[in-house]
Amino acid sequence: MKDRLVANLPRYAPVASRLAPLFNLRDRIPSLAALSESLLGLSAKRSLPQWRRDTFLSSTPPLSRGGAAQPRGGGEAVLFVDCFNNYHEPENAHAALRVLEAAGYTVHIARAKDGARPLCCGRTFLASGMVEEAKKEAQRMLAALKMFVARDVPVVGLEPSCLYTLRDEYPAMLPGSQTEALAARAMMFEEFLAQEHEAGRLKLALKSLPQKRALLHGHCHQKAFAGMPAVQKVLALVPDLDVKTVESSCCGMAGSFGYDAAHYDVSMKMAEASLLPAVRGADADTLIVADGTSCRHQIADGTRKGTSAQAERHAIHVARLLEQALDV
Repeated sequence: MKDRLVANLPRYAPVASRLAPLFNLRDRIPSLAALSESLLGLSAKRSLPQWRRDTFLSSTPPLSRGGAAQPRGGGEAVLFVDCFNNYHEPENAHAALRVLEAAGYTVHIARAKDGARPLCCGRTFLASGMVEEAKKEAQRMLAALKMFVARDVPVVGLEPSCLYTLRDEYPAMLPGSQTEALAARAMMFEEFLAQEHEAGRLKLALKSLPQKRALLHGHCHQKAFAGMPAVQKVLALVPDLDVKTVESSCCGMAGSFGYDAAHYDVSMKMAEASLLPAVRGADADTLIVADGTSCRHQIADGTRKGTSAQAERHAIHVARLLEQALDV
């Protein structure tokens, strides 16, 4: 039951979002957390991502506020907003959109071709072994992005596990020129900005932040696909920001692994190997940066009051840091 609950998240997410106060009660009533552990195996010690009514896709038009059907002089990009950043942390997607627009790009928001349920990469189904269902999601994605891929428009994502699904699993699940073409154009937000900067096309005015230090944690997919150098290059564009990367392995969440009651202790031991000590050792003025939604969740859970001498720390997505540094 737990595996099916995790796998089908993209399909019941629209309902959960509309009924967010009801679905979020689990973390507010201790008895419900205990019940979720006994019935589903979800650790009562672990908080769950909070559903939001103000989703990104419900409040954003298909084309960015730049408005024109043709590029505004800075080129084009398609912003693929995954389930986690749409339903749980829409501020990350809004930040990415604002940064891309500030750099002069015309941003197309990836949406289902039939205007129905939001697009999903299929990652949750793959994680539960439901490959055929993942293929259905991949086919919806291919249909929606076909015209952009044909015009060689980059497809930019925010969540590493979702974006790299387009690059890695799609050609394996559905071999062919269409998936290969999409894989070649799919890139993380930072990879796109770094590429544009290296080509001399990035026109992004950034200013110094009040915080002069940032502690960066890399998602496992970013490390596996050599995506961390791009993150470091982009953060280096912020004036006077000293960035230190945590030398760590997995944060311990690994998708739904860390939510499982049977895995909770192992999950926390993994986090305590290097990530959480580094976060606790950072002073209050240091920004904690992590692109992975599960990584951010682990950092918040692992530093929550009652588990350490320091108050709970919250990591932010790179897009939010850059949004704060926009010189506009």
